[in-house]
Amino acid sequence: MKWRTEIAHKFVEYIPDDLQEGIVYVSVRFATALHKCCCGCGNQVVTPLSPADWKLTFDGESISLYPSIGNWSFPCQSHYWIRRDKVLWDRKWSRREIDRARSDDLMVREAYFDSKPVSMKSNDMVCSANGIPEKGLWAKIKKWWLEIH
Repeated sequence: MKWRTEIAHKFVEYIPDDLQEGIVYVSVRFATALHKCCCGCGNQVVTPLSPADWKLTFDGESISLYPSIGNWSFPCQSHYWIRRDKVLWDRKWSRREIDRARSDDLMVREAYFDSKPVSMKSNDMVCSANGIPEKGLWAKIKKWWLEIH
């Protein structure tokens, strides 16, 4: 496998089915960036963009993703940064470091989503407080009520 040192980016509305090597596909609409692993193993790397996940910066010419990309679930367990369209390789982490990072990530996501209000209104359905779509007559009445108020 050849470890990549540079990567291009492409802003798209929809992520293509067949990802090309060496390109980070960025969908602003879906707040997601995808690319094939920079180690050359061919696995698809999904980086959701949000305050609780990855942040993407675009300086008019290049992109950067923060934090690093640790492909701990892949056999390669590659670990790298994408900075200004460059791939900066980091050392392989120990199982303990990986477990700690996953735990920290989970706490950040839980804190972020716990602080977000749950919307009761959707374009085509009504959701309960836990986000599960509701069905039936009462859901239709609730949807109508929320639309007029």
